[in-house]
Amino acid sequence: MKVSVISGAYNIGSCFSFDRSMRSILEQTHAELEFIICDDGSTDNTWELLSEYAKSDERIRLIKNDQNKGLAYSLNRCIELASGELIARHDCDDYSAPDRLERQIEYMKEHPEISLLGTQVYLFDENGVWGKEKFPESVENRDFLFVSPYQHGSVMFRREALLKAGGYRVAKETRRCEDYDLFMSMQTFSRGANMQEYLYYFCENKSARKRRKYRYRIDEMKVRFKGFKKLSLMPRGFFYAIKPLIVGLIPSPILEGLKKKRKRREEIKSDE
Repeated sequence: MKVSVISGAYNIGSCFSFDRSMRSILEQTHAELEFIICDDGSTDNTWELLSEYAKSDERIRLIKNDQNKGLAYSLNRCIELASGELIARHDCDDYSAPDRLERQIEYMKEHPEISLLGTQVYLFDENGVWGKEKFPESVENRDFLFVSPYQHGSVMFRREALLKAGGYRVAKETRRCEDYDLFMSMQTFSRGANMQEYLYYFCENKSARKRRKYRYRIDEMKVRFKGFKKLSLMPRGFFYAIKPLIVGLIPSPILEGLKKKRKRREEIKSDE
């Protein structure tokens, strides 16, 4: 079964994990794939680096935006070119386990009712894997209240369901939460799940996590209100809809302490 892996790339020339990210897809145990990457108007040597990989592997298909358009726009361009029955996401600074695609394909074959499938996730930075993040196995409407119940880079879609949803919504308010917006739209007519295997590695600097700009929190609030209405989560979801605004006002030290107490995310202690 052919899988189309789609990715957006923007100024990743100096990314320490870029080479590992690319190789993790090209060296998958499931080789019947196409890797479609959209350079989103990079201003560094991203296009040249991608072109070098494309020369050595005919499965890579490259496209380029004349200017920076955002991830939603870039991924929609990739979807237009995708020919696989299944479409998998992957980010150019993350990497996948060698059998990630194979394991997800097997799951999709065994569960035809599932249209959207994620995995469990390891967290890493320049020093290696430092934590892990767990996502619900069977995704229900209520799972969207606090945070997105999927890690975007780990998901695999059935092509027909993704197209039915209209792909990613390109709008000002979705520029930092296009995945959350899409997942809620798909939840209205299809079923989603997360494999309980850790098959995806998400790049996040443990010691220098960036806080989201407040204007993006306002955008996320708008996305939440729209999505929660679609999923019949209002009015009980009102507090969760404004959560991004509240979190944005919490001092960083207190916020980090609250994050550590969350059951979904857990740091991995070194044996050294």
